[in-house]
Amino acid sequence: MPLADSITITGAGVVAGAAYAPVLRVQPRPQLPTGGAVADDEKDADIKNFTDAVQTVQDNLLNKAEKSKGHAKEVLTATAQLTADRGLSRSVKKLIQHGDSAEWAVVQATDNLVTQFERLGGLYAERTTDLKDIRDRLIAELRGEPAPGVPEPTSPIVLLAEDLAPADTAGLDPELTVALVTEGGGKTSHTAIIARQLGIPCIVSAGKALRQIKNGTPVLVDGAAGTIQSNPDPDTAKTAVATSNEYLNRVRQWRGPGHTSDGYGVQLLANVGNGEAASAAAKGESEGVGLFRTELCFLSAPEEPSVQEQADIYRAVLTPYVGRGGHTHVVIRTLDAGSDKPLAFANFEAEENPALGVRGLRLAKDNPHLLTHQLDAIAQAKKGLDIDVWVMAPMVSTVTDARNFAAQCRTRDLWPGVMVEVPAVALKADQVLAEVEFFSIGTNDLTQYAMASDRLSPFLTDLNDPWQPAVLSLIQMAAQAGLKANKPVGVCGEAAADPLLACVLAGLGITSLSMAAPALPPVGLQLGEVSIEQCRQAAAAAVTAPDAVTAKAKAATVLGL
Repeated sequence: MPLADSITITGAGVVAGAAYAPVLRVQPRPQLPTGGAVADDEKDADIKNFTDAVQTVQDNLLNKAEKSKGHAKEVLTATAQLTADRGLSRSVKKLIQHGDSAEWAVVQATDNLVTQFERLGGLYAERTTDLKDIRDRLIAELRGEPAPGVPEPTSPIVLLAEDLAPADTAGLDPELTVALVTEGGGKTSHTAIIARQLGIPCIVSAGKALRQIKNGTPVLVDGAAGTIQSNPDPDTAKTAVATSNEYLNRVRQWRGPGHTSDGYGVQLLANVGNGEAASAAAKGESEGVGLFRTELCFLSAPEEPSVQEQADIYRAVLTPYVGRGGHTHVVIRTLDAGSDKPLAFANFEAEENPALGVRGLRLAKDNPHLLTHQLDAIAQAKKGLDIDVWVMAPMVSTVTDARNFAAQCRTRDLWPGVMVEVPAVALKADQVLAEVEFFSIGTNDLTQYAMASDRLSPFLTDLNDPWQPAVLSLIQMAAQAGLKANKPVGVCGEAAADPLLACVLAGLGITSLSMAAPALPPVGLQLGEVSIEQCRQAAAAAVTAPDAVTAKAKAATVLGL
């Protein structure tokens, strides 16, 4: 039995599995100054100290990036670039010239930028964790203190934190860090993505109740249930971990392609952001690429890359899948950029509500060259390669949007499709799909728009859940349009990586599921243990449920899970 002082806290489980180990918290952040002045004759020295600190912090982050892979490498590189942001540096130096100490200037300038990012929302709001991490690293460097972050354990631990910046999670050893639990964050946060890459249980949005659990306290983490139990019965905890390990061994042994127990095929594809990620995914069980996020290659580009430069990048993603035959294909998404995911070479104004503003395909209205150059580059990249290349546009809203995009693709001999993120496209699915060759459903944004809930808000995780029956109904509309037109309809959002939800999506009529490569085996294993008829019955039960929790419970009952 659990000890008398045992407590159970519930958050949002994002990576299934069980882990049992003592808690270790992230290295405390430095105590921030609430003021501080500098003498006139020391201002130049303070500015130099700040400049040196920026260089040191940036170098340390870039060194970590070099030792990392995949998403961790991408976000560490982006954080290193943000450290040397010209606007941030100008603000700090200006404050020092006005008489503030370097430390106090860093705090003020960074906090002002955090406020601006929170007001903008979207990807900007997600990066406030990075900004605060940069602030703390600069303060520590100015004081000559050790950098804040994750300590290096010598035995297995469960890592607890308010939130985790990319620099915290890079280089984690899954043999020693056996689970991640955070007070904040969402299902699409850096923490969740890194945990999937590492293959360790992860729970986010556990709230401030997590602070009741002290360093060294043994805990049982259940990633599937989203629970953290302190001081559990040791024998019960060890049994839970053993059962989890047995399941993980079965996951590791799974081999594709994806299908149900009665042979109904569901194509399992990988989400990638560059050629390196595509090469890694191709060595695993992926049957192709369901989402190549092209904008990730250009977030730090000061000007629009040439057609040839873009073509070289795209070709690196296509090459690992060349010559596989069958239904192997790579889906390239055109730039999903806009006011909340800025590109230095795209001209647009800041917006009050960027999530509902000029994003994705809408950006091409005033910047048509961005789309035409990108389509030219994709057409050039696929020349001479034995691979099917599909191209899809994000943030399509109308039939006319789809028609115009498809026309531009077809003139270049590209296979056109659109993302279903805006509910209007699902509602008019038959008409929109008549203009293109395939749909790919972005469940992250579709859920956000259907439920009117910011997907980055830790306070709306119950609404911002793809299990919401209203969201499942929209997915069903798109899938049924695909079945009637005999055209593929896939899912490329985070929902595809949920093994239970994957069965429901197959039951709704989804033909492919695309996710981070490490999530493919658990999904493939689960699909292979149920029939397509069971999937359809589970889907029917989930769609008619009153809420997300009930939808998930009903689906699990139907599937015997």
